[in-house]
Amino acid sequence: MVVEWPRGRPLPAPDLVRRWADRRLGVGFDQLLVLGSEPADGEATYRIFNADGGEVEQCGNGVRCLAQFLAPRLGRELALVSPAGRVAARVLSADSVSVDLGEPDFRPSALPFDVPEQRERYRLEIDGQSIEFGAVSMGNPHIVIPTDSVDRAPVGILGPRLERHPSFPRGVNVGFMQRLASDRIRLRVFERGVGETLACGTGAAAAVAVGRLWGQLGEEVEVGLPGGTLSVTWPGPGSTLWQTGPTKAV
Repeated sequence: MVVEWPRGRPLPAPDLVRRWADRRLGVGFDQLLVLGSEPADGEATYRIFNADGGEVEQCGNGVRCLAQFLAPRLGRELALVSPAGRVAARVLSADSVSVDLGEPDFRPSALPFDVPEQRERYRLEIDGQSIEFGAVSMGNPHIVIPTDSVDRAPVGILGPRLERHPSFPRGVNVGFMQRLASDRIRLRVFERGVGETLACGTGAAAAVAVGRLWGQLGEEVEVGLPGGTLSVTWPGPGSTLWQTGPTKAV
């Protein structure tokens, strides 16, 4: 949900965001994007709130929606600025947008993630079970768990346990990735402050980044999510990651 917020008015309180997010009694959304300063010269500022009312750093799918919303006024090449930094966006057509989500950051401090050193793979003990995963920041914190089948993955069990694990002081988004080929994966994501969603843009980016780090994926990957398909392109370290997918006004 995208809102042009009146100038000078305080940002929406958490209880108001929660009421709006309710899919039965409110509008219904996973994330709320609030446009800040008056958009001009192809640039706009925005803030992001999850359905639980908490503010977060970034939202890949939300940024694509925001770009499509602003394109009639600002043009097809936009610069969108959130507390996490600047994002470049290209509106390719009436229903397709690409966004530059920046370079994946694997430093634990970027999430933050409380571990003594950076590794390609980490493990945590949950209910006597050792869970292996990769960790990366895409402007917001993500861990990616490999699985043989996303259909059988314990998203509803491990998702909430890991989301608020003490090792992640600000919480974390939890992705479950099934590799199909070097250019195709399936993904389910338990989002911080929301729960499992039909699609997570930064989650898709994180999964590809971790898969590339592990040597399992190529530069261009099709990510299949319950809500649709995203295309992610990342040449590797030293390059930014681009994501392309559809948008639709409701």
